[in-house]
Amino acid sequence: MLIEAGFEMAFECPAQTPMLLQLNVHPSRDADLITPDRIASDPPLPMRAYLDLFGNRVTRVEVPAGLVTFSNRFVIQDSGLPDEAPPDVRTTPIADLPDDALLFLVSSRYCDSDKLADFAWSRFGKRSGGAWCVRAISHFVHAKIRFNYMDARSTRAASDSMHEGIGVCRDFAHLAIALCRCMNIPARYCTGYLGDIGVPPDINPGDFSAWGEVFLDGRWYTMDARHNHPRIGRIVMGRGRDAADVAMSTAFGVANLKRFVVVTDEKVEGR
Repeated sequence: MLIEAGFEMAFECPAQTPMLLQLNVHPSRDADLITPDRIASDPPLPMRAYLDLFGNRVTRVEVPAGLVTFSNRFVIQDSGLPDEAPPDVRTTPIADLPDDALLFLVSSRYCDSDKLADFAWSRFGKRSGGAWCVRAISHFVHAKIRFNYMDARSTRAASDSMHEGIGVCRDFAHLAIALCRCMNIPARYCTGYLGDIGVPPDINPGDFSAWGEVFLDGRWYTMDARHNHPRIGRIVMGRGRDAADVAMSTAFGVANLKRFVVVTDEKVEGR
């Protein structure tokens, strides 16, 4: 399957503003790209990229005062298969986890699992762990949070979502990740493209998506508590402890978002 994806984002800055953009496909998907994954700007600006501590590609740019538009459009090869579910295995003992998974067991800015540990163990502690526990957590979060774009709030942490019961995809991901960490299951945050491929079209405008990944049976598996069923065509852009590690844009000054469009569609052959 071929997927065409991309974005257009416009910012208005009152003064020259350094910015970081995390808007490229994750390097782990580079081999799947059919056309280049390049960020363009209007007006043209010099940009350079680096890999951060989590292996995400980040672009540095100095934005002049006024309006600037960043855009990208690319084609990527995808298996066309739905998310793979983890096998029915138990939680990996902490002593057997790889070193780089341990970071995803502890609390972070938005996944404040330390505030949820008592609840998590009382709710999920009697389960046999592993994949069964992950499924129970995903079902719980899917039912707990009511999705609404108007309820988005950049400061909402997992414990806030637990009490408020509202949010957007990042809130579903944060709460599910935090609860998994409470149960000693490494879980990390992902952001990227997820179009309406194989499902009814979403009435909401196109957007980037957020989900989680859990470490079971020696590898990472997708956990998407918002949709709570396997999806086709995920294109990961960034991974980290939570949304703070994979912000789409970081401005060291004022940068007002004026336009935001995201496209993710299955590419029809011949077009």
